[in-house]
Amino acid sequence: METQVKQSTDIKSLSKLKVWIKRIGVVGFIFFLVKGLVWLAIFLGVGRLF
Repeated sequence: METQVKQSTDIKSLSKLKVWIKRIGVVGFIFFLVKGLVWLAIFLGVGRLF
């Protein structure tokens, strides 16, 4: 009985970890996408000055 409780706790903690990793992955993707778009806008703006 005790091993079943421990296994279910391990599974729950593992699934929480997976959710956090996915969330960080999505946030990281959006961050770098926006960062790249900002740099493109900066370079296009500087390019129009010259």
